[in-house]
Amino acid sequence: MGQNARVTSEFKGDYQELVDEISELLGAPATLENRHFELIAFGAYDSEGDLDPSALDPVRTRSILTRRSTAAVRAWFEGFGIARATGPVRIPPTPEAGVYRGRTCLPVRHRGVVLGYVWLLDTDPGPTDRQLAAAMDVTARIGALLADEAQHGADLSRELRAVLTAERDWQRDMAVAELRTALGSRADSLHTVVCVTPWPSADPEDAPSVRTVPGATALCTVPWDSGSSAARGVTGAAVQSLALLVRLRSAEVLTPATSAAGRLLERARGTGGAPGAAAGIAAPRTGLAELGAAWREASGAARAALAESRLGPVAEWASIGPFRLLTALPAQAAHDPAVRALLPPAHRELARTAEVYLDCAGQAGRAAAALGIHRQTLYYRLSRVEQLTGLDLDDGEDRLLLHMALKAHRL
Repeated sequence: MGQNARVTSEFKGDYQELVDEISELLGAPATLENRHFELIAFGAYDSEGDLDPSALDPVRTRSILTRRSTAAVRAWFEGFGIARATGPVRIPPTPEAGVYRGRTCLPVRHRGVVLGYVWLLDTDPGPTDRQLAAAMDVTARIGALLADEAQHGADLSRELRAVLTAERDWQRDMAVAELRTALGSRADSLHTVVCVTPWPSADPEDAPSVRTVPGATALCTVPWDSGSSAARGVTGAAVQSLALLVRLRSAEVLTPATSAAGRLLERARGTGGAPGAAAGIAAPRTGLAELGAAWREASGAARAALAESRLGPVAEWASIGPFRLLTALPAQAAHDPAVRALLPPAHRELARTAEVYLDCAGQAGRAAAALGIHRQTLYYRLSRVEQLTGLDLDDGEDRLLLHMALKAHRL
C-alpha cells in the first residue's frame, strides 16, 4: 500500500484518541471540528448529565447529527475572535443564537495557522488554567496531524486532477498509474465518480477534506467543460466543478454517492455558490482504467440536472435517458439551422410549447393540459413553429431533429 493510503487510513482513529484524551484531561465532553466547522470527532467522556440530549443545545446537536454547522453559526462563533486566538476563548451562553450552554473554544493551530477548533461544554466546576494549558498541548498534536493530512490530501487531489484533465491518452495513463500507486489496494475497489457544479472556488483551501465526506477516496476541483458558454461565468472565468471519487459496496446501491453529493451541494450553496448547483453520478466501475469515462458521465449527468429540473438536483447517469446521448454532442449541435429561429428570447414560449408537445409524444390533449392552454392555442403555436423552422411536425425525422436540438440548447 502506498504512503498516502496508509496515512489516510490512520487519521480518523488518531483524531478520536486525541479528542478522548482532552475529554478525560478536562473532565468535560469535547468535539473537534476543522476550520470549516465540519465535525471530525467527539469525545467519549461521560459524566452524569453531560451527554444527556436534553442538556445539549441546538448548535451542538446539529453539529453531531449533521457533522457540520451552518454559515450563520460559523460567523457568530468567529465573531469572538477564535480564528485569531492562540489560547482558550470563552463563549457565553446565548439562547437567542441557539447556544443554551456556554463553551470554551481551543483553537487548533500549526505553525501559526488555525486548522480547526476543539469545543468544550461548560461544566461546574470548570477546568483549571493548568488543565487548559495541558489541553492546548494536545491541540498542538492535533494541528500537526491536520497539517499532515492536508498535505497528503493535496497530493491525492493533484493526482486525481491530473487524470481528469489529461489531454492525451498517454498522459492519462501515467496519471492513472500514479493515482493507483497512491491508493494502494483501494484502487481496485468498486467506486463511482461524482461531479458537483458549479463549485464556488478553485482554491484548494476552500475544498472539503476527504475525511469529512463519508466514502470519499479522493476529490479535487477542475474547470467545468460543459461544452457550452454556460461553462464560463459572468466574468468570463472558467466555472469550477468538484470531482469526487467514492467507494461503493454494491453496484446496485449508490447511497454513499448520493449522500456525499447532497452534502456537497449544501456546502456549495452555502459558501457563495450558485443556488442552482447540481450534481451528477457516474455508473459504478471497478478499478481506475475508465476513470476518464466515469468523469464524463458524472459531468454529463450534472449538466442534465441543470437543464432539466425533474432530474435534479442529483442525477444518476443511468437515469437521465436521452440526455446520455445529448451530453456527448458538441455545443454547436444546439444551433442547427432549422431550429435557430426558435432560440431567441422572443420565441421562448414557442420553443417550450414545441418541446412539451414532443415530450408528450405528439399527443395534443396531454400537451395542452401540461402547458395549461386550450388545444386550439396549442395548434396555433405549433403552426408558428413549423413556419419559423420549415419543419413538418407530422414527419418523424423532423420531430426528432427538433426535439434533440431544443434539449441540447438547454444543456
